[in-house]
Amino acid sequence: MSEKASDESFSASSVSPPPKTEQDVETPSLGDLSTRDKVWDKHKANSDTIAQHYSRSRYSKFSQRINICADLLEFRLAPDQHEGVYKLKLSGARFCRVRHCAICQWRRSLMWKAKAYKILPRVTQDYPKHRWLFLTLTVRNCPIQELRTTLESMNESFKRLTKLKAWPGEGWVKSTEVTRGRDGSAHPHFHVLMMVPASYFSGQDYISQARWSELWQKCLRIDYKPVTHVRAIAKHNDPQVIVPEILKYQVKESDLVADRKWFLQLTEQLHKTRAVAVGGVLRKYLKELEQEPEDLIGEDDNPEKVDEGSLYFGWKRQQRKYRLVD
Repeated sequence: MSEKASDESFSASSVSPPPKTEQDVETPSLGDLSTRDKVWDKHKANSDTIAQHYSRSRYSKFSQRINICADLLEFRLAPDQHEGVYKLKLSGARFCRVRHCAICQWRRSLMWKAKAYKILPRVTQDYPKHRWLFLTLTVRNCPIQELRTTLESMNESFKRLTKLKAWPGEGWVKSTEVTRGRDGSAHPHFHVLMMVPASYFSGQDYISQARWSELWQKCLRIDYKPVTHVRAIAKHNDPQVIVPEILKYQVKESDLVADRKWFLQLTEQLHKTRAVAVGGVLRKYLKELEQEPEDLIGEDDNPEKVDEGSLYFGWKRQQRKYRLVD
């Protein structure tokens, strides 16, 4: 064989790669084994970005805590009684509990929702003839540096609103949401789940959307008409349909990671402010929603659980995935 022929026969396609060692073989990701748990990757990746925002700032301790938050997850294999298969159930994790950690914000929202789903049926049983409204109250965007004073004014205005003779709510849950404006401003607004007597819709107590705007303007003591939105929950529906909107994140994750300077200001402005408030007759049912959940893992809803062992998943920062750990 000539030297040229020999060179031509020695091509990359004809060379077999060396066999993979055990260390080279990638273990399955959490998302591969449980589609519903793939969301962990998104939240943890956003937490990494937030930790970077906090680094080299006055909040560097937050960065250190977030960096190791939920680095290792333990899942128990548990039978799903409804589908007849096994599913992964989170059973262990260490959370940093930093307010704006994407992982902890998400878990906190899940725990609040679980409490509301569990308790609201008792409310509807105790007040079967009452109806429910979903009210949104807004103000104009403010500079992020003025967010705290704006929220203080809004909270005082809401107290005035609930003391008006026209206020129909016998009980309510109010949550605060802040979104980032395109110009870097802040847009704070309230979401309110309100319980009203059945007579609200048939008598003179009914308040139109335009009237809600007038009342909110009066309580805010401003010279412009604020945007408000109100809708009634259908009579055959219970208030649980609004729980995901009321008890979601206080700030969207996309806004938390969008701009470092804005985010650091947000942290300062929201420090020690309350995300959820409960009033009226609902306080005796849902006052726990005003407190930080002690449990961010979730109580087991199957007292007769069958433990089939645990699987551990570690965060692979470069791959931005949780992968199975031996």
